Amino acid sequence: MTQDFSTASGFRSDINGLRAWAVAAVTFYHFGIPGFRGGFVGVDVFFVISGFLMTGIVVSGLERGGFSLFAFYLARARRIFPALMVLCAVLLALGWWVLLPVEYELLGTQAVFSLAFLSNIKFWLEAGYFDAASHEKWLLHTWSLAVEWQFYLLLPLVLLAVWKWRPGRRPLTLVVVVVAACLLVSFALSVAATPLVPTAAFYLLPTRAWEMLAGSLAYLLANRWALTDRQRTALEAAGMALVIGSFAGFDTTSPWPGWRALVPVLGTAAVLLAARSVSAWTGNVFAQWLGTRSYSLYLWHWPIAVALTYLEWRDDSKAIAAGLMLTLILGDLSYRLVETPARVHLGRLRMGWGAMTLLGTVVAVTAPGVGVRLKEGVPGRFSPEIERMQQGALDINPRRDECWVATGSVSPSCMHGGSRLGAIVMGDSHANALVSAVAANAQDAGTGVMEWSYSGCPTLENVTSRWPERNCGGYNEWMLQQLKNVPRDIPLVVVNLHGLYAIGENGNPKLINGPWVYLSRPYLNSEPEFLEEYANAISQMACRLARDHRVYLVRPIPEMGVEVPKAMSRAMLFGRHEEISVSVADYHQRNAFIWAAQDAARDQCSVKILDPLPYLCPDGRCLGVKNGRPLYYDENHLSEYGNKFLVPMFAEVFQSQGNGAPKLDNPRIKNQVSFFR
Repeated sequence: MTQDFSTASGFRSDINGLRAWAVAAVTFYHFGIPGFRGGFVGVDVFFVISGFLMTGIVVSGLERGGFSLFAFYLARARRIFPALMVLCAVLLALGWWVLLPVEYELLGTQAVFSLAFLSNIKFWLEAGYFDAASHEKWLLHTWSLAVEWQFYLLLPLVLLAVWKWRPGRRPLTLVVVVVAACLLVSFALSVAATPLVPTAAFYLLPTRAWEMLAGSLAYLLANRWALTDRQRTALEAAGMALVIGSFAGFDTTSPWPGWRALVPVLGTAAVLLAARSVSAWTGNVFAQWLGTRSYSLYLWHWPIAVALTYLEWRDDSKAIAAGLMLTLILGDLSYRLVETPARVHLGRLRMGWGAMTLLGTVVAVTAPGVGVRLKEGVPGRFSPEIERMQQGALDINPRRDECWVATGSVSPSCMHGGSRLGAIVMGDSHANALVSAVAANAQDAGTGVMEWSYSGCPTLENVTSRWPERNCGGYNEWMLQQLKNVPRDIPLVVVNLHGLYAIGENGNPKLINGPWVYLSRPYLNSEPEFLEEYANAISQMACRLARDHRVYLVRPIPEMGVEVPKAMSRAMLFGRHEEISVSVADYHQRNAFIWAAQDAARDQCSVKILDPLPYLCPDGRCLGVKNGRPLYYDENHLSEYGNKFLVPMFAEVFQSQGNGAPKLDNPRIKNQVSFFR
């Protein structure tokens, strides 16, 4: 390939300006600037540019006959590592003074995974990019660097293999075919995976590689067409229209990447193919300034946005303006004091010394992160009262991950307590949060409670989650089938936070709102028709369960709207007096239709109602903290400390039982009930 569409110096001002558009969009999106609801698309633009540039470097080296795989990797490391290491080091240093142990431990873990370029896998296993919890992960944005690095590792290997496979036989044609084939496979996988496993599709290389391969293909095809200046201008304008339209037209409700990502990818490829070195879109001074600093700006903007959330300034316009200004300042300093010197000085070293210098620095920065992780956030840096308050976030069912279900359709069927089955607690994650309080009422040491809990799924028939990976319908059908083999004298305790599924998150309009599930058909909003259908489903399911068992329906647990341990510990850290509670009136306003549905089941089918309000809501307010300890481990799940206040409420479940509860090793039970373990 003889034409690289570069200027005489090898610098592409159009690519540099396109980087400016991408980093500006991502930054404005994360700072909540109006008009950039789809600013996250800027990452897709970066991916296409990376594929274009890396393919150019590899193919040019192969054509010259002097391509070195080690030199390629070292050059990428010199470009990426130094600024990232400084960011991680600064955050770890600042975190010592302002982050409580739980948060500091998370930061240490994130730093290690970020410097290992595995953070995309780490964040994939934790939560979705658009989830509320993600807005407080200081290094979340490094997922895209991990994806790019993984692509950098594989691309030259593939191109080198193809080049050596057919030496002297027009290898470029074969390279185009291989790249196009890989692109189509990755794109098909992305389209298929996005609606089924959206978090994996967002974070992982197999479903993102096609975007970088689109850049690769653009480079490989760039010299095959001779475009006039007018055609270049039109092609660039069309590409910029697609890119800018993506920033404004998509938002967090748009399943991503999938086929929708074609819009910014094609737009970026069009701008790259247009190759206009003098352009009003990309060639202006401001775009060039931003473009040269785009990497450092990208690195620093997100921790600043997280800091605004941490300080509860996310909605303060002055704080946002200050955050944007600080992003520009730190991005410029990082570019001038870290990126440029590192590139120059490390580039002068012999490859072996350069690699050793980089490796030593990485180890020096990674070691503190490992230490913070191993020391569990280094407790003892703050007052015992503050740290005890934050530790409430860890006061969860110790068997939570073992016993609840997040995907699939079969429960582990955990037993809590003795070997004799005394009751079954079923429902969503709130069943898991309350099961130890139920088990505390076991009539004697030989009686236990079985748990069937599925995170994010209400106990309703024919229910479908908005998240395809959650097989709520299949799980509930499995549960109904298993109940056929459960002795009739075994009571069922049903626990669900129905308001979440029917209405959405409580207290924060920026969290996920609208129905989480649907029954007969999807609803975008909690319309009266949907709420009526949902209420009927509650009553019908309760009555179906009550045909063969005593059923206890637990009223919804009050929702605080904020993560109680986190909010309280931060308030204490900054010397603020804060009381977290919800009025009983507000509770009833949100849950009235659920109470009515449960009352209907009580009247129609003789189910029994268990009401937590007398235990959690004294004097007309439902408390988030009692006796200096959080009752919740997040915004709506009771902690192990909090659920013990409900132990008296569950006593009724066992009052009518004698000592004849079935034992799990009873041959009749063991043969009939497959879930006894």
